[in-house]
Amino acid sequence: MNPFESVDTRTLLSGDADAIPDDAHSALAQHPLDSVETEYPHWIGAVESAEETVSPTRDHPVFYGCFDWHSAVHSHWTLVRLLRLVPDHPDAAEIRRGLDDRLTDEAVAGELDYFDGNESFEQPYGWAWLLRLAAELHLFDDAAAETWRETLRPLETRLVELVEARVLSRERPIRVGTHGNSAFALAAVLDYATVVGNDDLAAATRRTARRLYLDDTDAPLAYEPLGYDFLSPALAEADLLRRVLRPEAFAEWFDGFLPGLATNGDALPEPVAVAPDESDGHALHLVGLNLSRAWCLAGVADTLDRETESLNASATRHLDAGLSRAFTDAYGGAHWLSSFVLYAITRTAGGIAP
Repeated sequence: MNPFESVDTRTLLSGDADAIPDDAHSALAQHPLDSVETEYPHWIGAVESAEETVSPTRDHPVFYGCFDWHSAVHSHWTLVRLLRLVPDHPDAAEIRRGLDDRLTDEAVAGELDYFDGNESFEQPYGWAWLLRLAAELHLFDDAAAETWRETLRPLETRLVELVEARVLSRERPIRVGTHGNSAFALAAVLDYATVVGNDDLAAATRRTARRLYLDDTDAPLAYEPLGYDFLSPALAEADLLRRVLRPEAFAEWFDGFLPGLATNGDALPEPVAVAPDESDGHALHLVGLNLSRAWCLAGVADTLDRETESLNASATRHLDAGLSRAFTDAYGGAHWLSSFVLYAITRTAGGIAP
């Protein structure tokens, strides 16, 4: 059931957390609360030999649930963000107990140990979400959040080092609609650096974004999605560049990158249809695509200093389509889609570039 069915979608698209109805607060927390404690089923990735054993709780003592590490990380982001934005959240006590139980010095040390032997693990998508989680804790004026932030800080510091060494040094962008997308990761890194006041990291991220994307023109948006995407390569890039360029320069770049899109409604994409069979977790990626397109289109519209009704109308249609399918009980979508919903409908509530 869609808990936002009776809410005006244009109001939600504003990204203001106050637009979330009270009866949706628990709905947004339900699946993340369940999933962060669900160790199996779990995606284990490559197994190097017959002798290798895989145990999510051993290898990832904090982020062992949600089918995969990155989903566990952004489900934690969802729960912390709900605590921060909804002070009287009905599930606050349960959320806090779970965070206290998982975010311990010993558990974070175990996460660090895994990265010592697996430096490319979850690059760059999981790293991006870990930094978003750290930024969210940084924003949260709460004694427990300060403790959780300090506990997480060694892993945060390690991933900043890895981002600087492996992401900011990239010679070419990865233009996919899935986890490897470099534009989405750079946007998250830049937001993190801005929130925590790491000016050197912010400047380096802007330089990388300019080097990788500034000369791009005529993006083939009509070819998307190329598969079971949950990100739009073209719109994720625009969502990054609006953070990097001044509004006037961004408008000029955007006109060359996606010609006519800002003013021609016929050039805008329609929401992607999602098959009714919810047992196909890959197909549910397309629900996430509709949600991420919505926040990208709305962010671009906010940045452009001109008539953008067609962009906002398309963003609204995509948000409607995403919300209608996001609250599935099928674990292939339930373990992560609430995060995308919360990102889209609270994008102006701090931590995400407005």
